[in-house]
Amino acid sequence: MREVITAKSAGFCFGVKRAVDMVYDEAGKDNRVFTLGPIIHNEQVVKDLEKKGVKVLHSVNDIDEGANTTVIIRSHGVSEEIVKKLEEKNVNIIDATCPFVSKIHKIVKKESQEGRTVVIVGSDNHPEVEGIKGWCVNKPVVLESIEEAEKFTPDSEKKLCVVSQTTFNYKKFKDIVDILSKKSYDIDVMNTICNATEERQTEAGTIARQSDAMLVIGGKHSSNTQKLYEICRKECENTYFIQTLDDLDLKQFQSFRSVGITAGASTPNNIIKEVQSYVRNE
Repeated sequence: MREVITAKSAGFCFGVKRAVDMVYDEAGKDNRVFTLGPIIHNEQVVKDLEKKGVKVLHSVNDIDEGANTTVIIRSHGVSEEIVKKLEEKNVNIIDATCPFVSKIHKIVKKESQEGRTVVIVGSDNHPEVEGIKGWCVNKPVVLESIEEAEKFTPDSEKKLCVVSQTTFNYKKFKDIVDILSKKSYDIDVMNTICNATEERQTEAGTIARQSDAMLVIGGKHSSNTQKLYEICRKECENTYFIQTLDDLDLKQFQSFRSVGITAGASTPNNIIKEVQSYVRNE
């Protein structure tokens, strides 16, 4: 039996658990229930909700109106424009936006109204960042890499307000902020990376350093899981990204005496336990 270390912070974070619970609560009622985009980046959860009658919509325009229709805003949040379009529809609206993401919406709206240039450190096409951009009253700047930060030339007439995608790599955020601080004398930095994300990333790196191999479990479209994979890969060459036990090739693990396991914020506990048990006992 090999040694298996599973991260205590692995699995659902507060915002994801809250959103998923809200959808399951609605799924048990008589209303037709829709989520605007997948509620979280986990195919297994989305498929299970589909079995319970919850359908995924990809646009406000796809909504079939009616008093018995409920539309749930997913944990990543949406733009202010989409919120207003929803409010114009004859539907029940449930906002499952993570409270930490909602806080960023308020910050960027206020700061951009006051004339500051908002810089969002994150992945431009990620739904959370798409939503954050939609709360800025002027065009924000999105920076994802050191290279983009180095190329960025701020308007010397405007103050900068820097925020981050909640699931961004904390070390990379600090490096980008250091570069921006040298370019602008007037900069407000709001570290909006979720505490749970920082804790998860730090713990994953520590376990990866101590292990012969590392498993990172999560949805293939999950940004925070991809960041965990990057962190673990730097610390442990034998790092593998899987969605479920089906993706695991145990032949790769026969020579490893110790295996570390972590999981993204959208990974259900039952999947983590299944992988943990299998790796330990094989």
